[in-house]
Amino acid sequence: MITKEKKSKAISALQRDKADVGSPEVQVSILTERIKEVTEHAKVNKHDFMAKRGLIQMVGKRKKLLKYLENTDFELYKSTVAKLGLRK
Repeated sequence: MITKEKKSKAISALQRDKADVGSPEVQVSILTERIKEVTEHAKVNKHDFMAKRGLIQMVGKRKKLLKYLENTDFELYKSTVAKLGLRK
């Protein structure tokens, strides 16, 4: 489970203004943090198939959000991918 501090740090890294908590780039940032934590959990607990399933779902959701961002605002997409260090 992602901690409150990590979530607020992920939000503040990419938010457009102080009240922005739901824009696509913020959602991608939060999902990236969650994916990192669940990946570490899945490495330790190899037989936790529900965690692996949740991980695959989160990766799919992040992929869809990035696709939307790429189609609507390509410059913002490029900067988001660069800030998060994602391969694209």
